[in-house]
Order: sequence, then C-alpha cells, then structure tokens
Amino acid sequence: MLVILIALTTAACSGSQPAPPVTPAITGNWNGILPLPDHPLPLGITFDGNGAALTVPEQGIFDMPLGAIDTDPAAVSFTAPGLPGDAGFHGRYDQDDLIGTFRQGGHDLPLTLHRGRVPTPPHPQDPPAQPPYAAEQVNYRSGDITIAGTLTLPVGSGPFPAVVMSTGSGPQDRDEEIDGHRPFAVIADALTRAGYAVLRTDDRGVGGTGGQLATADYTDLTDDITAGLNYLRGRADIDGNRIGLFGHSEGGYLAPLVASRPDARIAFVIMMAGPALPGDEILFEQNDLLLRAAHVDEQTMARKLGYVATLTRTIRSGDTDRVRELAEQNNATLPPEQKQPQTAIDRLSTENFDALVDYDPAPALRRLRMPVLAFYGGTDVQVPAKSNAPAATADLAADPNADVHVFPGLNHLMQPSPTGMPSSYRTNSITIAPEVLSYVTDWLGRYIVPAH
Repeated sequence: MLVILIALTTAACSGSQPAPPVTPAITGNWNGILPLPDHPLPLGITFDGNGAALTVPEQGIFDMPLGAIDTDPAAVSFTAPGLPGDAGFHGRYDQDDLIGTFRQGGHDLPLTLHRGRVPTPPHPQDPPAQPPYAAEQVNYRSGDITIAGTLTLPVGSGPFPAVVMSTGSGPQDRDEEIDGHRPFAVIADALTRAGYAVLRTDDRGVGGTGGQLATADYTDLTDDITAGLNYLRGRADIDGNRIGLFGHSEGGYLAPLVASRPDARIAFVIMMAGPALPGDEILFEQNDLLLRAAHVDEQTMARKLGYVATLTRTIRSGDTDRVRELAEQNNATLPPEQKQPQTAIDRLSTENFDALVDYDPAPALRRLRMPVLAFYGGTDVQVPAKSNAPAATADLAADPNADVHVFPGLNHLMQPSPTGMPSSYRTNSITIAPEVLSYVTDWLGRYIVPAH
C-alpha cells in the first residue's frame, strides 16, 4: 500500500495553465549538490518545453513538476509545490552555471547547478532495451476512457497464457516506478521469459491512459482490469481460458475482487503484499509501525494515531468537508519542514481514497476457488505480514489451491531490507529479490503450463 498519512511524502502538482516558455540558454538538464549539514544531497533540474522538473534520486523524487518558473538568465527561479516547507530556488545564469540559493522550511542553502543529468543509482534487474521477446504498445477502451499499456509476448506463436497486472495505490505508471525502481517491468520480464504474456498498464490519468484516478472508485478500477481481460481474449495469440491476475498492494485488493465475480473466468490470482485487512485498519497499522520506528514519544504517538483513527472514521462516514477540515487542522500543527503539500491533503477527500479506506477484502477472498498465491515481505511496514498473512490464510481456507507465503527480511517491494522502511527503497540496488521471482514462476508453472 503506497499510502502513508503521517510520513512525509512528495506529490506532483499539475494544473491547466500552459508552461511558460523556457529561455534557450536555460533549456536542458542541470545537476548540483545541496550542502545539507549531515549529508550532501545530489539533485537535478530539467528545463524543457513543458516547464521544469526536479529529480532527487536519494529521496525517491523523479521528474516532479516545478512551479512559478522564471528562466530570465538574470533571475532564474522556481518553486517546488510538491515539497514541504515552501521550497524554491532563486539564482542567475553565469558562464554556463546556475548559481543561487535553495530555500526550504525557512533555511537558505547555496546551490550551484552545472550542465548534465544528476547521477542515478544502478538497477541491474531492469530489463534490457532489446529483450529476447516481443513488446507491444497497446491501447483499448474501458468505458469512456482509453487504457494504454505494454503487452510482452514470449517467443513462439501461442496462444499464450497471460497475466494482467494491477498496481498499488496512488497514480502509478505501467512499470509501477518508485524511487527509480520499476518493479512491474522486472516482474513482467521474468514472467515473459518463463513463457507467459504479460499486460501492464498506466493508471487513470497517468501516461497514455485517460480519465482521473481521484474520481475513480473500485467499480471503475475493476472495470479497467476487466477491460484488459476482454482485450486479451480478443487476441488470437492469447489463450482466453488461461488468463490470471497479479496485484501489488492495493492491486491485491482489486485482483481478488475481479476474480470473485461469477463471470470473470480467471485462471489464477497472485497477490504481492496484497492486504487481507480492511483499508482503515491497514492505514492505522502502517502509521503505528512508522511512528514506532521513528521513536516518537508516547504522547505524540497517541495524538497522531488518534488523528488517523478520526480521519478514517470520518472518511467512512462520507463527510468530505469534515475530512478536509481535519486534514487542514492537522497540517497546521506541523512544523514547516513537515507540512504536507496541498495535493496530499486534497487526496484524502477523493472518491479513490474513500474506496481504499472503506474496503474490506474478506468477502472477495472467501469466494475464490482458483489457484491463489498471496505472498508478503517479512519486514514490510506498509502491509505487515504479521497481521495480513494470517488473515489471508483464514479467508482462503476453503480454497484448496491457495498458498500464503512470507519471505523473511523483505520489504513492501520485495527488496532485502532489515527495517522494511520505505526509505530503504531508494538506496537498494535490488528491485525484486531473485527468490521471489523464482517462487512466483515456479508456483505458476504448477498450475498453468507456460508456452515453450
């Protein structure tokens, strides 16, 4: 579940106003080192025809849109609406450098930007640019919107068994890119090499997919998955009777919900860190674990968890105005460096977030009667294995082909991580632990014979 109410987050801001023209001398990629007292921080800025964007690889920020952009060489400036603390830059163009000051949370730090991209950590599991299989860019309709994605096809003529992937919460692209990692691209690569066609798609309002995620409830999102199933069943190279679902995090809510429909014709379900508890309980437990990991004092913890409990209860009541009021009041109590951007506050009162908070996965899980694999990371603090694995085992007890598995020492992305904290994503060179990929492909091969 890539949703945390208390932890500091970054959020991209977008608007309907066209980006201002960028001065040619400023156009391109820039990088520099922000001299933080405890750790110098590399960052990058890209100016192009669409405006400007910020990348801070170590903090998991990639191409975050910037605002209030001025590229006058004598007075280069921008704001970072997605960062807390009223962040922004003011400086000048001087002999092919941008020299100025970065301000955040009332603190000013000198920053000089040079030509070139900011270095990003290597991710050796990323699929090669030219993989040993076909990759098609596909589009199809889901109601009034167009879904865009990538379909990878094994070597051979088919018809192939197939997997439809469903991402975690929040706006995700087809690779589910986070902190520079592309877990869905890595999983799709492993499954396609093993003999399965894989369809992965951009969420609503992301990449090539239309619509808006904020206004989409679980009926909309499961309809989008069903549209992918129907698209694949209309292709001669796909075996329509051997299509299954793979859902990560919130996608682990949606995949069983689709599969539990009487007419769904789903061959298997794979849940990667798929919650088996209601959404409000997941969010409360997330925040409890994160606050304990931060060694917050008991009084502060009680206050913050009280806020989470009140907020989720109010969301479930449907009082949108009160939800916004609570979120604004809580934000006002935070120090400048911890204040949430407006986009994060706005999300709490959307139909999409309401659907997550209000959902109980137990009824759908109890109806499943096809092969189901539900696996969890032992150190995951976002969908903790300690509570979710037993709940999944209980709900899947009547399914003779259900397997609930916990991988010790892995986090929410199935990376090796002793703490399981989200901050471990960006510093980890591993995207998906190899033992996870092997377990999934071996399990799937026992039920669905791959193409050869």
